Amino acid sequence: MNYINNEVLNLPVLPLRGLVVFPKTLLHFDVGRDKSQKAINIAMKRDQQIFLVAQKNPSTKDPISSELFRMGVVANIIQVIKQPDGATRVIVEGQQRAHIIEYIDNEKCLFAQVETISEMHEISTAREVALIRSVKELFETYSKFVPKLSSDVMFKVAMSEDGGELADFITANVVPEYNDKQLILETKDICERLETLIDILNQEIYILEIEDEISAKAREHIDEQQREYFLREQRNIIESELGEGESPSYEADDYIEKIKALKLDDTSETSLIKECRKLSKMPFGSQEAAVIKTYIETVLDLPWNTSTKDKLNLKTVKSKLEKNHYGLTKVKERIIEQLAVRKLNPDIKGQILCLVGPPGVGKTSIAQSVADSIGRKSARIALGGVHDEAEIRGHRRTYIGSMPGRIMAAVKSAGTNNPLLILDEVDKLGSDYKGDPSSALLEVLDAEQNNKFIDHYIDIPFDLSKVFFITTANDASTIPAPLYDRMEIIHIDSYTREEKFNIAKKHLIPKQLKENGLDSKAVKFTSSAIYSMIDSYTKEAGVRRLEHEIAKAMRKFAVIYVNGEETSIKFTDKNISDYLGVKRYIGDKLSAKDEIGIVNGLAWTSVGGTLLPIEVAVMEGTGKINLTGSLGDVMQESAQAAITCIRSHAEMLGIDPDFYKNKDIHIHAPEGAVPKDGPSAGITMTTAIYSALSMRSVKREIAMTGEITLRGKILPIGGLKEKSMAAYKAGVKTVYIPKDNVPDLQELDPVVKEAIKFIPCETFTDVIFNATVEPIVVKEKKNVVLPKGAVSTAATVRQ
Repeated sequence: MNYINNEVLNLPVLPLRGLVVFPKTLLHFDVGRDKSQKAINIAMKRDQQIFLVAQKNPSTKDPISSELFRMGVVANIIQVIKQPDGATRVIVEGQQRAHIIEYIDNEKCLFAQVETISEMHEISTAREVALIRSVKELFETYSKFVPKLSSDVMFKVAMSEDGGELADFITANVVPEYNDKQLILETKDICERLETLIDILNQEIYILEIEDEISAKAREHIDEQQREYFLREQRNIIESELGEGESPSYEADDYIEKIKALKLDDTSETSLIKECRKLSKMPFGSQEAAVIKTYIETVLDLPWNTSTKDKLNLKTVKSKLEKNHYGLTKVKERIIEQLAVRKLNPDIKGQILCLVGPPGVGKTSIAQSVADSIGRKSARIALGGVHDEAEIRGHRRTYIGSMPGRIMAAVKSAGTNNPLLILDEVDKLGSDYKGDPSSALLEVLDAEQNNKFIDHYIDIPFDLSKVFFITTANDASTIPAPLYDRMEIIHIDSYTREEKFNIAKKHLIPKQLKENGLDSKAVKFTSSAIYSMIDSYTKEAGVRRLEHEIAKAMRKFAVIYVNGEETSIKFTDKNISDYLGVKRYIGDKLSAKDEIGIVNGLAWTSVGGTLLPIEVAVMEGTGKINLTGSLGDVMQESAQAAITCIRSHAEMLGIDPDFYKNKDIHIHAPEGAVPKDGPSAGITMTTAIYSALSMRSVKREIAMTGEITLRGKILPIGGLKEKSMAAYKAGVKTVYIPKDNVPDLQELDPVVKEAIKFIPCETFTDVIFNATVEPIVVKEKKNVVLPKGAVSTAATVRQ
């Protein structure tokens, strides 16, 4: 940056005492001297320009020209305000540096001929950039010692890139000595000005560090001596007046007796007694004494030696479970097994069960019923959304407001050392910078480690091996693998239609009658009404929504009953819509007739099974394959496998082997807005493709499920229980299933097994030769056994 002398001006001079004004800065000050006020008046009458210069000695009342510095600032007067005491307040804005050439005689005030100095901006050199960075770093260090600096100053320093302006701005706002300010003002070269400022800032920082050190030592001295003395004297006076000076000692002795009565291990007992000794030396009412007292009382409140005796009458327990819950056979059997083993071996360690199933199927309620049936105290711990490890292990006592974790709090709430703890929604644990609570649960749910569980707040071992843990989850895949490995998983399937009917009839309706203040004489539900609510008003895996609908119907009738319009009602499938509104769901229905290219598949959903018809259309074309209906990747691959399977058996099936060249095939799954995926529709798509290519109708009252391979084998699938219930509801008479799924038939509802004929199949020919209305004629080959249902070309075809 270069400097040039611009112009020579004749300006009134205003001497400043202890003030230095810089270019581009705004400043206000009071003017009391007569000559200074006259200089301002002259400037206001002219162009409002005035020359501001600092006087060498601030104490000089009426300085002459030799007592003023030569370098100053040409400024514009922004505003002049007359004060009541006769002084004048002036607001000025610095414009540019100027130095005095000579003084001009003037009787009223000082007048001088000055020459302005303008800065020519050029590209900053590397040295200047380095100096700017150094200045900014020093300023940041300086600001840490002076927290009262305004955010505007901090922002402007951070954003400034011009070395000259940066030096002027920091000097004007930070440097306390006006001599140092004058030195910066007189330094024309930018780099020299920045170097000078660096020296000044280093000196200021050094002084501030010393001041801070002195202040810290002074505070420490006061804290250690004077403050301690005054507080001790005040404490003695208060204790003397209240007569409570000795109570902590008495309390400590009482605590020690209770601790010894617990018969804890030596290490734990010694640790607690040490806390009591510390409490006895504390003054009454001190904050630390209150913390220690709360800790000791919390430890003493834990059920170290209190336990309940299990009711091991298996018949009674089974009867109670059956009474409170319909279905859930696997859970009940596992509980009975657990009690039988405990009866044979009372010292068996606590077991950890995990009930996995969709919402509303009774996971939490069955766990509470287990506790009631075996006579154990229970406590529920909701883990959904917990993302702090301290929620499980507790907070250390060094923190204000610290407390035990949820595990120890639940044990304390239960009041026994062998309760049944229900860890609800274990799959919804979170984790963040505060830790991973699922990792903290590893010790809790490990029967080999939890006999010495240490809560951060309690800080001494507690035996959790006697606790019966039952956890619940909706999705087992989200449970961390180490935690999953420590639990015995019991899957609870969604309720079938018949199970929902029985639960509503035996549990939900009586419960809602009681809650709504009605009785069974006034309100009756027919079986058709219950089935209607299940089929047309709910679509869920559990029964929560069904209970809401039952309650809604009762509330509607309660209004009628209170108004005296009717005294009783009988809900049927015909009048239930008057109370619940229009039907929200339409059940699956079979086609009215046998059709070509339409086959009933079966699908599993989180709310139960459903009928999944597959439609196939074959058109003249060039071999294009269209897949529609929101099909997932796996289902699209199943469709490709089905086409390849048919193509590889085309000759045997009597289909044009070149259909993949001259036919376009469109495969569609209705309800296109609903995403669908999985391999179990493979045999369904295979049958539908064959039907469309051979122009043979498929029987309307059959359904099928199974994964297809390229060679035509049918592989096992899951969810047979739910799929079979969907077939039963839709009126299906025959269901083709994979042969490997035959063992799963034992879990089906007896009503379903009685109404539906299940046919196990190994290959796709076992299905298509029996599913079509017209018999299939295959070409007879030597030494080949014809599939069941197939007709040889040598035989007479009869329909």
